[in-house]
Amino acid sequence: MKLQSLVLAAATALTMTTAFAVPAGTWSVAAGAHYVDPKSDNGTVNVGGADYSVDVDGDVRPTISGEYFIANNVGVELLAAIPFHHDFDLKDPTDDTVVLTGKTQHLPPTLSLQYHFDGYNMPMNIKPFVGVGVNYTTFFKERVSNGGDLELDDSVGVAGHIGVDIPFADTEAFRIDARYMDIKTDASLNGDDLGEIDISPWVYGVAFVKQF
Repeated sequence: MKLQSLVLAAATALTMTTAFAVPAGTWSVAAGAHYVDPKSDNGTVNVGGADYSVDVDGDVRPTISGEYFIANNVGVELLAAIPFHHDFDLKDPTDDTVVLTGKTQHLPPTLSLQYHFDGYNMPMNIKPFVGVGVNYTTFFKERVSNGGDLELDDSVGVAGHIGVDIPFADTEAFRIDARYMDIKTDASLNGDDLGEIDISPWVYGVAFVKQF
């Protein structure tokens, strides 16, 4: 009975919206910056018959996204950015000694379907939203300290999105958001397969949002 009551209450809340946050046909643009924070354990690769743990650092870059509302409160968003830069270390798992370092750049365009909540009389009139979609990450300018030829394959994975818009004008808002991106890449060095590097970061951002 408690579960049924909770389901009914949630369904009722979702149908009691008194006003639409954004009507169908609206465009919005968000300009800001995001920090890509890779997961703490980025996997293990095999180099020359020895296993090494991978440690990938984070980076922050300017970003821009555009969203088109295909229905009231329901939008399709495309996130773009200038290339993110990442340093990484290969470490001996027994004593964390760094045996090889490297760098790469990547672009992670992400397409999401999003729902924006409204009509719940929230503090500061904030507008929460959630989304889910797909991320495509392409790597380039891979380099390693020993001068070898490193290649990182492109990645396709699921992406989740959650955030809030804090309006300060009818068509303008300040956005705080977080995304999870499933980013895994197969690595090779001088043509030899090394294994999979699992970056799968949380991405934290702020942005100025304008509706048109």
